[in-house]
Amino acid sequence: MLELTSNPRPEQLQPQGVQKLTNSDAPEVLDFLSRRPLNTFIMASFIRENGIASPANRGEYYAYRNAFGAMEGVALIGHLILLETNSDAAMRSFAKLAQACHDAQTVLGEWTKVGKFLDSYSHGGPTPRLLNRQLLMERNQPISLPEQIRGLRVATSGDLDLVIPVHAQLAFDESGVNPLEKDPEGFRERCARRIENGRVWVVTQDNQLQFKADVVAETPEVIYLEGIYVGTNQRGQGFGAHCLAQMTNELLGQADSVCLFANLRNHSAQKCYSKAGYTLREYYDSLYLQTATPA
Repeated sequence: MLELTSNPRPEQLQPQGVQKLTNSDAPEVLDFLSRRPLNTFIMASFIRENGIASPANRGEYYAYRNAFGAMEGVALIGHLILLETNSDAAMRSFAKLAQACHDAQTVLGEWTKVGKFLDSYSHGGPTPRLLNRQLLMERNQPISLPEQIRGLRVATSGDLDLVIPVHAQLAFDESGVNPLEKDPEGFRERCARRIENGRVWVVTQDNQLQFKADVVAETPEVIYLEGIYVGTNQRGQGFGAHCLAQMTNELLGQADSVCLFANLRNHSAQKCYSKAGYTLREYYDSLYLQTATPA
């Protein structure tokens, strides 16, 4: 005879709507995010590395629950806004939170979800200043290489002054905001922390940076790369693709796949990543919000 499970009592249910998350919620949140690891790797990595409540996240985590207490969405609301939702109600609630966040600068997500976010955000909120279409590209298998680039290595503190101006220029090219002008001390600290954590790979010669790539997020399923740079004298020769391919081969020993974003307008980057074995997985959008004008 089939035994029916009784409905939960009202006192057992989580309250409906948005709730701010704490470190004790981490197991439930990571379980929710693990259902789509290729789309939630940044949030999951931040939680694994920093916990849910940490200044290092530069924002706060929220959940949205339905009337039965089931989680229908998780969002990081702060300098960077990240969203994972499976209901329109969750998206509307997160968009309202974002409107009230004065530090919010960038929304990153699948293009369909960013579109839904924008529909709700635009009602009463400031007009976003820039929208960039991104290609999420992935590689999940090692590839053979004719030779190894011996100078490819994990960066040390001695590389910091080479990395900072290059990374700042990459950020400016993408967002139109120069972090060395907006937050020079904070930007330097974040670059230094990433190097200290062994997350930056470089090739240098004669005190010049020839290649750089940053591991920004890491879970057992996905490693996410950002800030990929190839020196001016090395471009168009396959050097960047070779460095990236070799680096990816090594990282695939730590995760199931490695992924990165390529701006839809940056055809040279797309060509480089394709040569390194990466293929298109999904379309994403980077939505840059209006920033407050300094007094």
